[in-house]
Amino acid sequence: MKKPKIPLLFEKLGVSYTISAVIMTVATITLTLVASSYAYQILEQQRGATEFDVAMKSILAFDDALENIAWKPQASRLARFTVNYGQLELMPNVFLQVNVTDYPNASYSTSTGYIIYGTKTKYVSFGELYSSYFLGDNGTLSNGAGSYGRGSIEQYSGWVYITLSYGVRAMKTSTINVTDGDNQVRVNYVDIWITKIDIAKWSTYIGDFDLKVRCLNVETFSTPAYTVNGKNCNVTAQLGIEPLNWTLIRLDDDANKVVFNFVVATVQVSV
Repeated sequence: MKKPKIPLLFEKLGVSYTISAVIMTVATITLTLVASSYAYQILEQQRGATEFDVAMKSILAFDDALENIAWKPQASRLARFTVNYGQLELMPNVFLQVNVTDYPNASYSTSTGYIIYGTKTKYVSFGELYSSYFLGDNGTLSNGAGSYGRGSIEQYSGWVYITLSYGVRAMKTSTINVTDGDNQVRVNYVDIWITKIDIAKWSTYIGDFDLKVRCLNVETFSTPAYTVNGKNCNVTAQLGIEPLNWTLIRLDDDANKVVFNFVVATVQVSV
């Protein structure tokens, strides 16, 4: 004797299988989308971090190009940049003041500029208020050899910035006997080298581009010969809102005069 079929039960089972299949499909698609989104975010973070490293190398290459042409009028160079996850900023009108204390009117003031690459901390993070130098140091003024460039990394307000700026160098370069009428005068010469970055206007750049630098001119502004006031002279430099820097320059004991030469290289930076 055959058992009677129960149509309603089979229909419920069919519906149950269908619902289960739909749920499994939706769950699979959702998990796939979540995994894909997570993988994409990780990939974007890796690309952003890689760009930061490449940007630092490009800034170092640009610094090398600028140092190479800074004192050669009309010479020019360029460095290649690829910026997609951050931005490159050219900032003009940064005030620079150089003084020689104890010698009236022995000073020079001008405006210069910064080159800044910035990216968000979701790509690179060193910690809020992080600050360090990978080129030069935090001193605006030096009295020795080395690069004029100063490269720093700073983090604040959700961004990490690489800033390239240029400091001042002061050195006693020579002591020469000069004829003054019937007398021989021994004169110290102190040279103060300044790299002035000429940027036409504030601007930001994204994409692939060449950052160009050209030396417009090199000028020397000399002071009159001052009577030596002590064995040392104190040179100070103020760049933007950075702390005032100073250095002592030793003068020759047997010299009774001193001349200060402000040697200024004006270099144009543009895209």
